[in-house]
Amino acid sequence: MLICAFARSDPGRVRDRNEDSHHPGRTLFAVADGLGGHSAGEVASATAVRVLARLDGMRPASVEAAREQLVAAFEEANRVVRDEAALDPAHAGMGTTLTAALLAGEQLVIAHVGDSRAYLLRPGEPLRQLTDDQTVVAEMVRQGRLSRDQAASHPYRSVLTTAIGLEWEVDVQLPPPLPLQPGDQVLLCSDGLTEPVGEDTIAELLMSSPDGDATCDALVDAANAAGGPDNVTVVLVRTARGDPAA
Repeated sequence: MLICAFARSDPGRVRDRNEDSHHPGRTLFAVADGLGGHSAGEVASATAVRVLARLDGMRPASVEAAREQLVAAFEEANRVVRDEAALDPAHAGMGTTLTAALLAGEQLVIAHVGDSRAYLLRPGEPLRQLTDDQTVVAEMVRQGRLSRDQAASHPYRSVLTTAIGLEWEVDVQLPPPLPLQPGDQVLLCSDGLTEPVGEDTIAELLMSSPDGDATCDALVDAANAAGGPDNVTVVLVRTARGDPAA
């Protein structure tokens, strides 16, 4: 199976700087959305992605091995971001979301912390969110205290319950492994896309072009056309029949 990755990142229309980081690799794909004052957010996200990127090119022997590698890398990223924040007062309190996917054969293993997201669009099926947001409002929805419509406009919808770098330990979410099929599109993205752009529109844009770079451009352009309230980053993984990635 042929697997190709595409990406684009943009500061949006409101933010002065881009605090997102990403990695569209060969076997490792990641998006991180930094948080913290001044340049701390971009330092946190870049640090986390740099740690995760060491897995790129590795080919775990099993799904379980891939999960173990991802969890270990997430834990290391958490430690490194936390340690760097402790060394520099300007970076105190910095953290980042982190959503990553690692190939294990023809399965994609996903690990996740925060409110960046992973989606799957498979031919003939609706867009499916693969990760759960780790936010105060998302937890209230899961508990039945808020509806999805109420959550969409809730003032605390972006308040995270966990992030890389904020605590001594990090709770890494591990969704079920995804057996890939030809024609699959897996989208990793920061909330700069999902806040202003609805899932129906995201699905339409994913189907809009066979050119992966053009599709990433269209997704980012849609976020900016809707006000661009935040940094927006997308990493798109597409599969097709053919030889495996080299």
